[in-house]
Amino acid sequence: MKKHETLGRETFTKYEKARIIGSRALQLSLGAPILVPMDAKKLKEVEYNPIRIALLEYEKGVIPITIRRPLPKKKKTS
Repeated sequence: MKKHETLGRETFTKYEKARIIGSRALQLSLGAPILVPMDAKKLKEVEYNPIRIALLEYEKGVIPITIRRPLPKKKKTS
């Protein structure tokens, strides 16, 4: 099991990946448009499941979600 996963230029942890897919699945369940081309056969194959659709979008790299990572603050030394 990989600790980090690379998507394009970004490297995501398993927690970030879960957050991205979960957030996108919520958007899809609330009526957001699907960003990957899918015909009726493909939709039936994934059983209209928003999590599986979000996973396909993640694999294609088209999910419009940005991850912000806080940087550690530098401590001043006297």
